[in-house]
Amino acid sequence: MRYSKEDIFRMVEEEDVEFIRLQFTDIFGVLKNTAITVSQLEKALDNRCVFDGSSIAGFVGVEESDMYLYPDRDTFEIFPWRPQQGKVARLICDVHLPDGTAFEGDPRHILKNVMKESEKMGYSFRVGPECEFFLFQMDDEGRPTLRTQEAGGYFDIAPLDTGENVRRDIVLNLEEMGFCVEASHHELAPGQHEIDLEYQDGLRTADDIMTFRMAVKTLAKRHGYHATFMPKPRQGINGSGMHVNMSLAGPDGKNVFADETDPLGLSRTARQFMAGILSHMKGMTLLTNPLVNSYKRLVPGCDAPVSISWSEKSNRSSLIRIPSSRGAETRIELRSPDSAANPYLALAVCLAAGLDGIRRGLKEPESLEGNVFQMDWEKLQERKVELLPRTMGEAIEEFQKDPLIRQVLGDHIFTEYLEAKQDEWVRFRAAVTDWEREEYLYRF
Repeated sequence: MRYSKEDIFRMVEEEDVEFIRLQFTDIFGVLKNTAITVSQLEKALDNRCVFDGSSIAGFVGVEESDMYLYPDRDTFEIFPWRPQQGKVARLICDVHLPDGTAFEGDPRHILKNVMKESEKMGYSFRVGPECEFFLFQMDDEGRPTLRTQEAGGYFDIAPLDTGENVRRDIVLNLEEMGFCVEASHHELAPGQHEIDLEYQDGLRTADDIMTFRMAVKTLAKRHGYHATFMPKPRQGINGSGMHVNMSLAGPDGKNVFADETDPLGLSRTARQFMAGILSHMKGMTLLTNPLVNSYKRLVPGCDAPVSISWSEKSNRSSLIRIPSSRGAETRIELRSPDSAANPYLALAVCLAAGLDGIRRGLKEPESLEGNVFQMDWEKLQERKVELLPRTMGEAIEEFQKDPLIRQVLGDHIFTEYLEAKQDEWVRFRAAVTDWEREEYLYRF
């Protein structure tokens, strides 16, 4: 652990910190917090801060509502966008029960559990996310719209990219918090942006994704924009993904996915890990693509995968591609997850599925080359290539079928998450949309 309690007290005093936010994440990937003053910091660092768990969706009922926040001292960061006098800092917390045991409904706990299993097998999990989002204008009352004045496209610059200064401000603030931002650029759709974060430990990556979303929304609002991680906010344009680059390191810190003797530079471990993800992809999709709206992105022609396939080349039409970098940078890139996913749960099932592939010695299917977006269904069937779930309804069915998913999540999160998504799907199916009115109202 980098920071001791004394380190935290020293930094708080030296930096004139007055408020500390104790943050945690619910099972749906929504960041929560309770704020304390410096006078309560010692109590917090002694794991004695209590909150009402019954007020958090998917946690516990009123009859067992007391829960405790255990701060991870290494996550202490000061928000650079807040006032410089009486600064605001944060600590990311694990959620525990009154008896001191970890709460089984805490998503961070789930990821930590899977990473411990990985460590027992001799591997550490490394992840680099590519985070996409939209910047939209707000109306006169400060409410978000779907309007954007720009017409920028992939890698465009100002004046086409009117969000350039917002993106710059986000990157500078993140770097002041200790983030390493590898790249940032305008994405394909008008108003769409991408910021790529450093490749690092899986738990740190999940923590950083949650902080990243908060920073993006906060700083965008200061510039008069609404930032959204909704996967597909507008019809007819690309949606926002969160491509996940993954590898495993051995006890010596070296990348075990690399093998110079292999024609592709991929080790047997890398191939088995990838095979594990492909074999569990259908059951994982409800977690990597958690909203009804997520499946509006996973359609042909929108630069998002629709089939469960991989490519040995740098093929962006496949579900999994192998980026061209080799050696220490060898990795696999999973392209289906979107920006609304709970990063703790999504990364937990990715790692668990990959480890399952290693344990069972799974063999990867034949590489699918060419533009998968342009292949018809009959051709894919001939190659025995399956499709990703096309709706939340299909994803719910696959989620229930895969025993590994329940094993990873535990009974509590599995049940609460499933019930919430079933309810979301039922409510969506009962809703009458504008498209239906425009299509049918005058014709029938």
